[in-house]
Amino acid sequence: MKLIVITSPDFIPEEARIITGLFEVGLDLLHLRKPDATAHEVGNLLHGIPMEYRKQIVIHDFFPLKDEFSLGGIHLNSRHSEAPEGYQGLLSRACHSLEEVKTMASHFDYVLMSPVYDSISKQGYRSGYSKDELKQAQESGVIHEKVVALGGISEVNLAEIKSLGFGGAALLGDIWNRYHTWKDAEELLAHFRRLKKIA
Repeated sequence: MKLIVITSPDFIPEEARIITGLFEVGLDLLHLRKPDATAHEVGNLLHGIPMEYRKQIVIHDFFPLKDEFSLGGIHLNSRHSEAPEGYQGLLSRACHSLEEVKTMASHFDYVLMSPVYDSISKQGYRSGYSKDELKQAQESGVIHEKVVALGGISEVNLAEIKSLGFGGAALLGDIWNRYHTWKDAEELLAHFRRLKKIA
């Protein structure tokens, strides 16, 4: 099962360094999402990430940076719902219902299905699915290897996500709530290694 980390929406200390560390310990993909930033600020962050890992980065919003930095792909959202003409590379989007997953998954390399559990990073953002619904969705083939679980994913429920047949899990709060300064890096990377073992 793939592990994806979504960046904190805000810039954080030594961010390029910690992202590089995550890639070094086995991060599959990074979703670079900075909704309130400028393209220039996001470009500065990308400059700090070694070339060898940039093909594992999927960018939200600033699509021209994909080619400029040889990134792996783009993520479509309500602000940018279409891929640029002639686009080549990974393509993903978010889905907020099983119906949406059913309709959309075949058109993308993968879709992020949320919120599977109560969100860690967004207070009050509650799970949209019961255990029974998820089990049924697995049995009927709605959940499969192109569906990535997002929302409230942590060490506690990662094994369950795997058993439900998701192709991946996307982490946000479980990662960035552990990191405030570079002195937290070692502990965070050890935590991520444990997640890799479960996945």
